[in-house]
Amino acid sequence: MAVLIFLIKIKIKKPAVVYMLNLSIADLLFVCMLPFNIVYRFTGNNWLAGDALCHVVIAGFYFNMYCSILLITSMSVDKYLAVIYPIQSLSWRSLTRAWIVCFLIWLISISSTIPLLLTQQTFHIEKLGVTTCHDVRNEQEVGSFYLYYFSTFTAVFFFLPLVITAFCYAATIRTLSSSKMGNTERKKQAVVLAIIVLCIFVFCFGPTNLIFFVHNLQVGGGPVSQLYLGYLVCTSVSSISTTLNPLMYFVSSSKLQNFLCCKKDIAEQPASSKP
Repeated sequence: MAVLIFLIKIKIKKPAVVYMLNLSIADLLFVCMLPFNIVYRFTGNNWLAGDALCHVVIAGFYFNMYCSILLITSMSVDKYLAVIYPIQSLSWRSLTRAWIVCFLIWLISISSTIPLLLTQQTFHIEKLGVTTCHDVRNEQEVGSFYLYYFSTFTAVFFFLPLVITAFCYAATIRTLSSSKMGNTERKKQAVVLAIIVLCIFVFCFGPTNLIFFVHNLQVGGGPVSQLYLGYLVCTSVSSISTTLNPLMYFVSSSKLQNFLCCKKDIAEQPASSKP
């Protein structure tokens, strides 16, 4: 629905809409792969769909997470430029540049998951009679390749975007709260949007990236069973971001609010005829 509304009703006239459209497409691709994960868990962690599809689903999970993080960060930077530098940023915040940024984000996100497509993801455990998908990994790879891979992932694609996003929204809210800015509705929108985005980062993406970081650095200090249970819970919670993103679209776009609430956009209303 979000993709159709952005393309048909709202039209792509602002950089923010470009980012939201790409984010909704990324979420749509993730939702298409989600049933495979659901079946996998409900069959006792037994992967029945083949090795190739396991690679695709796992790569798709990480792609969606980090593509979403980078797109949300781009939205926060765009909001920051629009509020802090409204005149100077007019030439920077063009639709062409927004599409280029999204293309680079997709390219980086896809490229970053290539190692997951090339390394073994399925392992057959004869004692349990199941074939796992990404849950069991080669011990040597965990201590070498995955240690640097996931550590770099969490640093570059989570912690750095989190700092940038927090800074942008803090500066945006501070500027809107100044005496020179009298638009309370705009201030309220920025505060609500900042809360939603930080919730996505902290509650959806935060636990997953932290447990990856702890597990691959092997500093958890707890039993493997507890760490695995935490991994299952955190990866499940991260999927909630796909339900919070539409709420972010609603808060970000006044046109979307008018459309869903069946209100006519002020800019589209005909001028009243004078007597």
